[in-house]
Amino acid sequence: MAERSFAKEVRDLELRAGEEFRGEGILALTKALLQSGVGYVGGYQGAPISHLMDVLADAQETLAKLGVQFSASASEAAAAASLAASVMYPIRGAVTFKSTVGTNVASDALANLASGGVTGGALIIVGEDYGEGSSIMQERSHAFAMKSQIWLLDPRPNLESIVKSVEDGFELSEASNTPVMLEVRIRSCHVHGTFIAKDNKPPPFTLRQALENPVRDTGRIALPPATYLHEKEKIEKRWPAAVNFIKERKLNEVFAGDLDEVGIVLQGGMYNGVIRALERLGLADVWGATRVPLYVMNVTYPLIDDEIVQFCATKKAVLIVEEGQPEYIEQAINTILRRRDVNTKIFGKDVLPQAGEYTADVMLNGVRAFLTASVPAALSDQTRAPNEPSIHDDERVKALGAAVPPRPPGFCTGCPERPIFAAMKLVEQEVGAHHIAADIGCHLFSILPPFNLGTTTMGYGLGPASAAAFNVKTDKKSISVIGDGGFWHNGLTTSIGNAVYNQHDGVIMVVDNFYSSATGGQDVLSSRADNASRSTQHPIAKAVEGVGATWVRQLDNTYDVAKMRDTLKEALADKSPGPKIIVASSECMLNKQRRVKPIFNKAVKGGVRVVRERFGVDEDVCTGDHACIRLSGCPSLSVKRTDDPLKDDPVAAIDNTCVGCGNCGEVAEAAVLCPSFYRADIIYNPNRKDLFMAKIRHKVIGYLQQRRDRRRVVFA
Repeated sequence: MAERSFAKEVRDLELRAGEEFRGEGILALTKALLQSGVGYVGGYQGAPISHLMDVLADAQETLAKLGVQFSASASEAAAAASLAASVMYPIRGAVTFKSTVGTNVASDALANLASGGVTGGALIIVGEDYGEGSSIMQERSHAFAMKSQIWLLDPRPNLESIVKSVEDGFELSEASNTPVMLEVRIRSCHVHGTFIAKDNKPPPFTLRQALENPVRDTGRIALPPATYLHEKEKIEKRWPAAVNFIKERKLNEVFAGDLDEVGIVLQGGMYNGVIRALERLGLADVWGATRVPLYVMNVTYPLIDDEIVQFCATKKAVLIVEEGQPEYIEQAINTILRRRDVNTKIFGKDVLPQAGEYTADVMLNGVRAFLTASVPAALSDQTRAPNEPSIHDDERVKALGAAVPPRPPGFCTGCPERPIFAAMKLVEQEVGAHHIAADIGCHLFSILPPFNLGTTTMGYGLGPASAAAFNVKTDKKSISVIGDGGFWHNGLTTSIGNAVYNQHDGVIMVVDNFYSSATGGQDVLSSRADNASRSTQHPIAKAVEGVGATWVRQLDNTYDVAKMRDTLKEALADKSPGPKIIVASSECMLNKQRRVKPIFNKAVKGGVRVVRERFGVDEDVCTGDHACIRLSGCPSLSVKRTDDPLKDDPVAAIDNTCVGCGNCGEVAEAAVLCPSFYRADIIYNPNRKDLFMAKIRHKVIGYLQQRRDRRRVVFA
């Protein structure tokens, strides 16, 4: 169950030639694939391209009409390997995944694909996740393109440029027999705009035709001695073919300006930021008319030497705008110009940061520094000095930093993973600290307060594998965590199989929340719901037993903190050889609410009697020690002041975001905290019996409250 449905938007994928498409970048990418005659599409979800997978899943009817095969791949490696269909056959294929972590996983398949080359167009759409808002380590896709000689497109962030890059990418791939990578940043994925649609094209050569007419060419297989010939072919044939295609089709763009003694060379994805900086300096307008000449590289690899020399030769200074490090493009341009004896002064990472995201303020300051050093007369007195204060310099913003504590990411309200780590914390208090190997997924939030658990994280599905070195006989075992998404991604073999094979004496906690929740709630093999186009309901416990695990415990209610705690203690105390595997299963609350709320609201509107559970804290009983908050961290748990003069500390309170999971009460009971938590059943559309019982309760409780008030000592 994906976090967003595109059921309405996918109708626009069937727009005909001449009709105007309006929408989001992700949807435009899908439309561009269909207009290009793609034969098959695969991929693995991950920001910022998760929605591309969701769009494709919702567009099954449209894809079926065209004969396009779509696979939600088990991993990025599986997606990249599927491009093998384009090696021998003239079929256009596309895959998509998050970069650079996805490209890491897919790198073996990509390297082999690039070595032998392709016959049909092969397009890899990577969601570049670089910058302060990123959820991964800071790396760039550029290195992968250079390493394997895959051409890299980086289109300007508008729908027309993105759609054109998809179409150009397929043609470039076929013209040079080389796979092409299309890089889209988060702003490109979610930018809104328009373009004029073309008719969708069925693939001219289908997968069915390929199966019925198999072709075999050992020269395309990455096996010595062919691999040595591939390397030579890359340089002598494919590279020149790509350069000629890029030049003839004018894939890179030049925007002229009257300040022709200077210029800016930039990645296509940086175009909007550069134009905005120039506009703020009075050197461009909102429509893109610029006084400073621009050379926009919609293709950032390979670089086109002739175009760069032609742009720079007549200029005394040029700024290279290249986000991230190392400065691959800047170094290459310096080499190109020096070899041609072009003495244009190059600015780049000297006026722009060596690393980090080029935000609006960063770009403004870098462009201003470049122009101040090269053509100061172009700037007015107002724009020459950095007199435009940043919001971060505002004293009120600085004051917020002192008054408001940081809010790192955490588990959602009602998350079924929270009680798992509350149980781990309770075990830690009883038997001491253990080495805990974390993994990629929502459960990684356990490394932050209030749990402070987890020592390392080495990659998706690699939690137990990262503890492999600790296979040492001691009184303490290592504990490792892996989610169901990572488990099916590569964890079953890399982590579980590895642990079974080596008889690793550690505890493995498999967090099963029925979805690949961290990437948007897509189904996985062990999802409990029926899926019309995928095979689900394959238990994780059976899978681990299938690779030889013998100590396996299935817990179907993670909110039972006491049972979670006791099972973990049992696993840590067990002396039998091999891994101790606990599969802790409860549905992701975010996806559960998406599934249940529409049904609940419909029932309420229809007059059906429904009951909603809510939890609260009796402030007369609460002592105000807040241990419940320290062991839970639920966003719905807060504090409030009490009128009781005998209580100095604020008491715990539960706000209206509570979803009734019961974790707070379970934690309180398992940790022997206090009896202040209570459950209240809110009844919608009550029947006669409900109304009668409500009156009885009201009278009894009212009587008891009055009696208590009469006995209470009141201080004037």
